[in-house]
Amino acid sequence: MSEKLRVLVVDDSALMRKLIPQALLHDPTIEVVGTAMDGSIGLKKIEELRPDVVTLDLDMPRMDGIEMLRQITRKHRVPVIVVSAQTTQSASLTLKALAFGAFDFVTKPPDAASGRMEQIAAELALKIKVAAASGAPKMIITAPPSKRKEPRRTAMPQWPSRIVAIGISTGGPNALQYLFSQLPEDFPGCLLVVQHMPEGFTEMFARRLHESSPIEVKEAQSGDLLLAGRALICPGNRHMKVRRMAHGDIAVLVDQPRVNGHRPSVDVLFNSVAQEFGSNALAVLMTGMGDDGAAGMGAIQAAGGVTIAQSLDTCVVDSMPRAAITRGFVSRVVSLPNLASILQSKCVPERPSTEPAAAPADAPAEQGASRRR
Repeated sequence: MSEKLRVLVVDDSALMRKLIPQALLHDPTIEVVGTAMDGSIGLKKIEELRPDVVTLDLDMPRMDGIEMLRQITRKHRVPVIVVSAQTTQSASLTLKALAFGAFDFVTKPPDAASGRMEQIAAELALKIKVAAASGAPKMIITAPPSKRKEPRRTAMPQWPSRIVAIGISTGGPNALQYLFSQLPEDFPGCLLVVQHMPEGFTEMFARRLHESSPIEVKEAQSGDLLLAGRALICPGNRHMKVRRMAHGDIAVLVDQPRVNGHRPSVDVLFNSVAQEFGSNALAVLMTGMGDDGAAGMGAIQAAGGVTIAQSLDTCVVDSMPRAAITRGFVSRVVSLPNLASILQSKCVPERPSTEPAAAPADAPAEQGASRRR
């Protein structure tokens, strides 16, 4: 029998130091080998117990979770799962922790104080297993600090040349920050993003992306126009679809059941984009756990759209792009550092030729050419 995964729980709450080990008791492959009430004690326990994974609260006395994470990343290289409260302050700290190298996070249920941890037990156990298998982060690319320039406002809406739908999960915040920082202010496409993230986190996440990107980034609202140089982040606990309208194409948020265990789901977005935009759609599956988005990418491929996967070696977790590659739904695999330039080249509208047009049978149009308005 293989050895159990050794987990250290670090949390200043005595209740959570009791509840988290209890929640993990149901998984026979995981063993909680110790607990600690703050970061300084936690670092000593890492030296003593040699855990495979650390679960970490961020708001603690003496040494807080962020400082402990810095030292873990620098000295120990043990994967860390943040266990976060569902508050605005905690969301900000959690996004900061992900930027500093935390593998992923789970949110404490609102009724955790009454001992109700069942709803996150399976999620936490799964993320612990994936974190242990992944080990130290394979690749963390952070965007260089930049002073955001607000884009020039124009009187007329700038319609996009192409719709770019992105599905992403574990490792996504850092990967998206890097990708968006590399896109030009006049990026001609519109980006629609499903990042697996709970309600209450996506608004702040979109704001942080906006502040570090030349393009406009916002949390999506129903009715938002799909514009060139704009990225819309699907809110947590909603699905995002698209609709073609006479006055301009829009995003639509819906409260339909979970798909693949997720809301938002990448498949919901990809299927909607395939249906509405066909060959003018471009789908990208990036770093993430599970297979959400693979079937939807197949729908975009069948509609004549472009399908791209982030290269597996540049993913924190490669399950999502690997699922689509394995099924034959990916036309191109691109590393994270090269992804922005590829998206730019795919979204630049084709210049009209000055040569006389050949007969259609002799020169078929390139698949995925931009629709003209």
